[in-house]
Amino acid sequence: MKRIVVSAINFTQAGPLATLKECLEYLEKNLSGRYQIIAIVNDKRFFDYKNIKLYTFPLGKKSWLVRLYYEYIYFYFFSRKLKPHLWLSLHDITPNVKSDIRAVYVLNPSPFYKLSLKDVYLDFRFTLFNLFYGFLYSINIKRNNFVVVQQNCLKNKFKQLTGAEKIIVAHPSIGSREDYIVPEVENSFFFPALPRVFKNFEIICEASDKLIKMGVEDFQVLFTISGRENRYARHIYNSYKHIKQVKFLGIQSRDRVYELYRKASCVIFPSKLETWGLPISEAKLFLKPILLADLEYAHETLGTYNKAKFFNLNDAQQLAEAMRNLINKTIVFDKAEAGIILKPFAQNWKELFDILLSEN
Repeated sequence: MKRIVVSAINFTQAGPLATLKECLEYLEKNLSGRYQIIAIVNDKRFFDYKNIKLYTFPLGKKSWLVRLYYEYIYFYFFSRKLKPHLWLSLHDITPNVKSDIRAVYVLNPSPFYKLSLKDVYLDFRFTLFNLFYGFLYSINIKRNNFVVVQQNCLKNKFKQLTGAEKIIVAHPSIGSREDYIVPEVENSFFFPALPRVFKNFEIICEASDKLIKMGVEDFQVLFTISGRENRYARHIYNSYKHIKQVKFLGIQSRDRVYELYRKASCVIFPSKLETWGLPISEAKLFLKPILLADLEYAHETLGTYNKAKFFNLNDAQQLAEAMRNLINKTIVFDKAEAGIILKPFAQNWKELFDILLSEN
């Protein structure tokens, strides 16, 4: 059997881990009868597949030097041993490998973010990503047969950054919704996100403060951070813990996040930067109203939907008014329609692997 290798030794949480699982689930269900599927992961405990062979590299996330050693040295000799037909790297960096077909899936948009001095202070790790990922992206990039991005708006940016030519736009698959009755909490706004400076928690907190000053106090905002995770999370918690309507829940399981979607009366997504913006798609899945940043990625992710309102990501007053109008049931949603995406374009994992494995 020919072999497909999927490498993702850095994925342990949130959206990236969900992307890896969706990829492997598709491969096991649909291609494991024709190919031997191998996954190179951080921790076996996240996975349970009968027809996928797992190799674990837990040290890959401990140190960048170790990660780069694996990507540029160790995987070269490992790939010569495995002799893969397709090597798909799911985490941004193009490894130095031997394979009939090579592809890299880009999930980190940090090089396209304009840092402020405050961002540098609050999240130094993201600052390093911002400064060096553009360089790391460029290493070996032209040795790929394909580069995969999630949004059409990232395609040209990435082409300009790296010079890569064969770029596929591939929309991520969204999980299915199990229908069962959960009482909705009236006037509740939900923002599921990890504490990263570009997630823009501040705008929701500032809008909540303005909403209270307008005389609206019967509402709550739910965050999936505790305020202890990192410097940025502590900054948000210490700056806004006095607003009793803002609840810091901490990181939640996937099942619990889905339950919170069901209970919420609205999802807010104010992020300044995304490769996709999974909560937008998940809010659509649960048919929830969405208040979201008026940015190109958000429009593309949203596509066609009749319960969305865009706001200026720096205008807390505008967001507060949208929240008030939603509470009062006077909100007028914006018209949102999906745009045209040029080929090569994959709407799901099947279409992506059809392109990657095509003899043409």
